[in-house]
Amino acid sequence: MKQVDFSVKGKVAVVTGGAGVLGSNIAKSLASAGAKIVIIDIREEKVDEIVVSIKEITDEVKGYVGSVLDIDELNALAETILKEWGSVDILVNAAGGNLPGATLEPDQEVFDMKIEDFNKVTDLNLNGTVYPTLAFGKIMARQGSGSVINISSMATYSAITRVPGYSVAKTGINIFTMWMATEMARKYGDKVRVNAIAPGFFIGDQNRNVLINPDGSLTERSKKVIAKTPMGRFGDIDELNGAVQFLCSDAASFITGVVLPVDGGFRAFSGV
Repeated sequence: MKQVDFSVKGKVAVVTGGAGVLGSNIAKSLASAGAKIVIIDIREEKVDEIVVSIKEITDEVKGYVGSVLDIDELNALAETILKEWGSVDILVNAAGGNLPGATLEPDQEVFDMKIEDFNKVTDLNLNGTVYPTLAFGKIMARQGSGSVINISSMATYSAITRVPGYSVAKTGINIFTMWMATEMARKYGDKVRVNAIAPGFFIGDQNRNVLINPDGSLTERSKKVIAKTPMGRFGDIDELNGAVQFLCSDAASFITGVVLPVDGGFRAFSGV
């Protein structure tokens, strides 16, 4: 019987949005597991800061300033990284986010939404996943191996109020994940895989004001989330790391095109 291999040691992992909370956390986890880390983010100061923090784990880390919405820049970065590191084995598309103008307040109607912010949110989340996948996926296709991890959301399974732009973009990521997985496996072999994780509810800087009152108590929205989460709590951001490493490792060698919920059961529970 072949031994199950969860290792990512020695693999070159590119993390877009790597200076953000989610991206940097995944990057540090992969670094701790022995991967070589490449951070890409548009914020130069933040890139430098994260690279310094990862150097406490491993010296095999580099940071690049780049936009996930500039395909020419990404193509150039991909070739630079390939030349310097010799391969691209993992791509984690962690760049994304939301904007206030694309998030409806409780007293707003959908017709009040700022279209320009809706466009920015859908562009950042959807094209900000598609473009890096095309740029770095091209290298994986030439290698005949590699693992892409996209970031989906619970907002793709059923309607979650107030976040129309984010929901639409993340739903697009789901079908892109399945489409790209099919394309890569059929044309470039079974060792090129594309999957996604769908985080449940985690408290971060982006959603803290929506989920937590100034006095630390749960908002009404939070209470609804917890009521629909069988585990009865919010997730810890570190709880995403195991799913990412599993999907990047040879332990998941026959898994492609899936969107894996990491949600404490939120997806499974009807609420009744």
